Amino acid sequence: MREAIRADLPKDMAARQKAFSGNQSEAEDSLKWMGILEKRGWSVPHWPVEHGGTGWSPMQLHIFNEECANAWAPDSCWGATMMCGPVIYEFGSQEQKDRFLPAFRRGDYYLSQGFSEPGNGSDLARLRTAARREGDKYIVNGQKIWTSVAYAAEWGFFLVRTNPDVKPQAGISFLMIKLDSPGVTIRRIPQLNGEADLCEVFLDSVEVPAENLIGEEGMGWTYAKYLLDHERTTSSFIFFNKREMARAKEIARTETRHGKPLIEDPVIHARLMHLEAEVMALEWSVMRELCREEFKYNSTAAASTLKIAGSRLQQTINEFQVDMIGVRAMRKFPFEVADRTEAPLWPDYTENATPRALVMRAATIYGGTLQIQKGIISKLAFDL
Repeated sequence: MREAIRADLPKDMAARQKAFSGNQSEAEDSLKWMGILEKRGWSVPHWPVEHGGTGWSPMQLHIFNEECANAWAPDSCWGATMMCGPVIYEFGSQEQKDRFLPAFRRGDYYLSQGFSEPGNGSDLARLRTAARREGDKYIVNGQKIWTSVAYAAEWGFFLVRTNPDVKPQAGISFLMIKLDSPGVTIRRIPQLNGEADLCEVFLDSVEVPAENLIGEEGMGWTYAKYLLDHERTTSSFIFFNKREMARAKEIARTETRHGKPLIEDPVIHARLMHLEAEVMALEWSVMRELCREEFKYNSTAAASTLKIAGSRLQQTINEFQVDMIGVRAMRKFPFEVADRTEAPLWPDYTENATPRALVMRAATIYGGTLQIQKGIISKLAFDL
């Protein structure tokens, strides 16, 4: 698997991913990588075989994902393959499966997620974006925010309110919306780390064909919970954490203080060993969940637990890297420059270390905030 991935992955693509300061791949690279993987039949290995999956065991899938991460491959169009695709093959019509799933597998276009709204990020049940049915179309009005890479996406999957007269969860539907439709305005949001991948999406009387409704009207909340369970299980970012842990050990072995490698400092060594134990525990927990090991509490609570542990580790490991690099971590490299400097004072690991740590501050927010995840665990696991 390692040999195949490294043979297929273009070197310039891997270099761009390694230089990137955050955890969001460039859309163009992601789409190209999907096309490369599809030629091997590997673009959606986690999907059921009848929809283009590989039939791999959980361990085989784990190995594939880890080797992709270690090779610095782009993500495999997360929104399409990990989130929207499973909803469509589980709840969509046959026409929708035929229309969307092959395109997702090939990487024909990028997809973005339209869930969060101003004032309603974690409390999705209170969303206000409305879709009114008029004959064979919906008229959609509202606003979404923190919509990752919407500026480069052709389609978005949106939660909209189709019935305001029932309890909040019962009036939500799941719509596919073309982002070049009249009435759609996308505005990028400048970020603290110097990027602008997150967007606001404004929907002003956007006409959406009724055939773009996934599943049944009013069932969007059920579909969203199914989707978020998928997202949170993978939001442990175990492969990212293992890769960044390896980078932390490289820094500890290379950087010196008082003429000695940092790894020989007892405080640094203790922090390093503690983090390595945390990453190891997270990996075993992820594999237990992937292997469908019986959990005495609740599978959704287990997914939320992985989300909390993985997002906290993302932050802690990257902050530890900055601590060890010191003042040189503050240098900001242009994102468009993929070539590494050969200067001895600027090894690869110094590149964009601080911007990377800054963007990780959002890890405990996106995909469901830390506080909301704790609430889910307390309710589902302990009936509090």
